[in-house]
Amino acid sequence: MHADLQAIDIRQYPTEAFINQLRQRFPSDAEVDTVLTRKMQNRAKRKEGYTPVTLEELVSGVSKLLATKLKADFSITKARWLSGGASMLQMAFELTTEDPAFESSTPMVLRMSPMEPVVETSFLREAEIVKFVANNNIMPVAPSYWIDEEGKYLPYPAIIYGFVSGVAKPTNIPSTQVTGIGLNFGETLREKLAPQAIEHIAKLHAYDASAINLAGFDPVSTGTNESVIKEINWWHRVWEEDRGEDEPIIQITANWLKRNAPPLDHVSIVHNDLRSGNFLFDEDKAEITAWLDWELVSLGDRHQDLGWLCAPQFGHFAEDGKTFLASGLKPKDELLAAYEKATGLPVDPARIQYYDIMNTWKAAIIVLATGYRVANGSKSHQDIVVCWLSGIGNLLLSGLRQSLQEATA
Repeated sequence: MHADLQAIDIRQYPTEAFINQLRQRFPSDAEVDTVLTRKMQNRAKRKEGYTPVTLEELVSGVSKLLATKLKADFSITKARWLSGGASMLQMAFELTTEDPAFESSTPMVLRMSPMEPVVETSFLREAEIVKFVANNNIMPVAPSYWIDEEGKYLPYPAIIYGFVSGVAKPTNIPSTQVTGIGLNFGETLREKLAPQAIEHIAKLHAYDASAINLAGFDPVSTGTNESVIKEINWWHRVWEEDRGEDEPIIQITANWLKRNAPPLDHVSIVHNDLRSGNFLFDEDKAEITAWLDWELVSLGDRHQDLGWLCAPQFGHFAEDGKTFLASGLKPKDELLAAYEKATGLPVDPARIQYYDIMNTWKAAIIVLATGYRVANGSKSHQDIVVCWLSGIGNLLLSGLRQSLQEATA
């Protein structure tokens, strides 16, 4: 039976030869290659579907991990499920320890991948960059403590953060939207949050990331598009690993992106999911307390973040019914003008157009390839959300086709 299935779908039952072929076709950052290769090797080993993980299992795994990290006895209490986290499993807990590096009781959050997430990422890269951002006082983030990069102690790879208070959306404005789509802060709150968000994003992008030397990132330099090509290869490889059927426009777009890849004029830390819904804020003080979801972070072109921040799906019309607010914060032109002033870096409309196309292409790959593969293999605890995401695939392809036509007109 296994041999028959393998002949039918090499992506569901990948061989080492198939994995190595993809590695050769799509060279990327060393850490990205490690993570994607591990994903496929694990898929080949795991024939079963998703099995629910209990809180007891998570507490046991965290205990095993912390036994290798802490210098004193400890206990884990108040373990409970935490909502949110997109495709990640999340558990909040209290760490009590006499380790001098911590308070006697410290609230923490475990974020663990399911068997296969919708986006396979590196917890090493995430942990490194979040610590870097915190240590350099670039923008508020949750404390990053430990990772179990290969799932040695926990059922699957995981990261442990400090708990940060705040909400991702106002509690007094009803919303049925998911993942920050069309998030409305309300007029009073957005007037206070928008300047903070722009200031934080400006500091993130203005920092000269060409000097960053971290294990999870290949060096990136200005004057070359090498890092852009590597990112295209990253996502094209994901498409070839996960797709259920072919879509010619994915290949057409990959070809266009490579032909038109711009050289970097400044190396920035690129969050890659920078938008409303991905920061917490204190409602009473109207202060941003932490930027979240760093799993897609890379070093590259700031315009990639700007395109996503201003994407139509994350905005909405203001109270006048006419003024469209990027990420529910400010009109796009005003937001980008304030950003330019804060960073001292130019905003190039042509680059934003380029990265709009790349971002849409990536989103199509995530929902049509990985989303399909995860749902088809029953590899996630969020089958309903994954199937819902897959349903917008044709809309993304339609938008991608239109954007390519406009870029080549």
